[in-house]
Amino acid sequence: MTVRMLTIDTVVPETVIHQEDVTRLFAEQPGMNRLGSRLVRSAFGGAGVATRHTVLPELGLAAATAPHDAARAPQADAAPSPFVDPATGHLLSPGTHARNQLYTQNARELFVTAGRAALESTAPGITAADVTHVVTVSCTGFFAPGPDVRVAKDLGLPADVKRMHLGFMGCNAAFPALQAAATACRADPEAVVLVVCVELCTLHLHVRNDTDTIMGNALFADGAAAAVITARDVPAPGPTMELVDFETTLAPVGEEELAWSVGDEGFEMILGTYVPRIIDDHVSDALAPLLERTGERVPDIGQWAVHPGGRSILDKVESRLGLAAEQMAPSRAVLSEVGNMSSATILFVLERLLSAGMPGTVAAMAFGPGLSIESALLRLVPARDGRG
Repeated sequence: MTVRMLTIDTVVPETVIHQEDVTRLFAEQPGMNRLGSRLVRSAFGGAGVATRHTVLPELGLAAATAPHDAARAPQADAAPSPFVDPATGHLLSPGTHARNQLYTQNARELFVTAGRAALESTAPGITAADVTHVVTVSCTGFFAPGPDVRVAKDLGLPADVKRMHLGFMGCNAAFPALQAAATACRADPEAVVLVVCVELCTLHLHVRNDTDTIMGNALFADGAAAAVITARDVPAPGPTMELVDFETTLAPVGEEELAWSVGDEGFEMILGTYVPRIIDDHVSDALAPLLERTGERVPDIGQWAVHPGGRSILDKVESRLGLAAEQMAPSRAVLSEVGNMSSATILFVLERLLSAGMPGTVAAMAFGPGLSIESALLRLVPARDGRG
C-alpha cells in the first residue's frame, strides 16, 4: 500500500525580525554583562539565521529601534506589552501564565489557518468531509480543549474524526506525527490524515547571560505547517511524497544536553554546546537500521531534509555523511529565512523539496530531547496527467 503526502502548506506570522536588529536588541539589554553581550554577538552572528517571524509585533518594533532612540522608540502611551517596556524599549520577562495566554490566542489561529490551507490545496480530491484523523503537534504551549479540537471544529471536520495531540516532544515531533498518519492509512486505505504543527518559540525568549539561553534566542522562531496524508488514489495538486519508512533512535549520551522544561518565566531550553558533537558521533548509527531495511545507501540518496537546529548541526551532518553542499541547501535556506521553528521546521524543508518536484528518494531527519534522532525515507513522485 502506498501512503502519500499530497501537500505541505506553511504559514508564518506577519512580523519579521532581522538578525542584525535582534542582535543589537539582546546585546544591549540592561541585564547583559560584558561577556554576555559578546556571546550574543558571536552566537547570533554565527547562527546562520538572517530573518525570523514572531507573533509579537512589539518584539519586531523593539528590534528595529535598537539601540533605544527616543525619537523612534514606542511611546509611553503605546499599547501595553508583557514583553517590552514601551518607554525604554527594554525587554521584560513575563510569567509563564502570561506567555501561555499569548500562545493560546495565537496558536489557535495558526493551527486552523495552516490546516485550512493544506485542505484547500488538495480540493477537490480531498475535502474537510473526507478527513478521518487529525494529528496536532506543539511543544511551546498548552490549552484544552486542545488544538486537535480547535482544528476539527473550526474546519468543519466530521464529528467522529479521530484526534491525537503530540505535546512537548520538541524539534523532531513531526516525525512521530507523520508515522502515526502512515500507520492510520495502512490500517484503513480510506483514511485521510491532517497533520498540523505549530510552534511559537519566541514566546519563550529570555534576557540572560548563560550560553544555552543565548543560543536559543539566536535560533528560535514562530511558524506553522500542515500536511494531508492518505493512501487513497485521488488527484493531487502536484508532486507527492510517498512515506516509505521511519526510524527512531535514542543516543546513549546527551540526555542532559538537549532538554525543555516549564519554568516560572516561560519554558526553559537547554541547548548544550556538545549537541552537534553528539549528533556527529551517532547520526550514522541512527540511520543504519532504516537504510538496511530499505536497501538504500547514503551515496545513492540525492535529496536530504535535515532539521536546521543550528548551523553547526547542519555542518556536522553534512561532514559526517559526506553530503554535497547542494543537498544541504534546502535546510540551510530554511534556517536563514525563517529560523528554527521546532517541530514545524522539517515540514518547511520538505515543502521546498516537494515544490521543486525532483523525483527520487528523500532522507529526512531531526533531533530532539533525549537525545533522540528521528529519521524517515520518502520518495518524491512527480505529478502525472494532472494527478500527483
